[in-house]
Amino acid sequence: MSEAEVEALLAENLKVQVACNGHDGVPHLSTLFYVVLDGTIAFWTYGRSQKIRNLERDPRVSALVEDGVDYFELRGASITGRAEIVRDHDRIFEIGSAVATRMVAAESFEALGDLGRETVEKQATKRVGVIIHPEHVATWDHRKMV
Repeated sequence: MSEAEVEALLAENLKVQVACNGHDGVPHLSTLFYVVLDGTIAFWTYGRSQKIRNLERDPRVSALVEDGVDYFELRGASITGRAEIVRDHDRIFEIGSAVATRMVAAESFEALGDLGRETVEKQATKRVGVIIHPEHVATWDHRKMV
């Protein structure tokens, strides 16, 4: 897939599957809502979650965004790289605001109103942000096979 096609794939989907290495070497896989900030996948999660403990120990990460139902519709991007854990409150709030806005398909964060702002603000005290810095991207698009 071209860079523009990957950008479109990431813009059209909401969830990313993220794999990190558990303490015993077994992959730990989870699905999260994400945003693309400055060309990279970013998400927020609880600071005491297992995935964060794993990433603190070993920042290597894999991420998968895919869609399609029929075989000839399948397309996706598999990204391997390093996870940056964001602990700066303002940056966590920025990531969380973008994720919350995207999750509910709002026009803007302001459209979420006071309740949305208060909810994100409260959650930002318990969460960290994660930015995936890609080192390798593999893509496929079975729509091109027909």
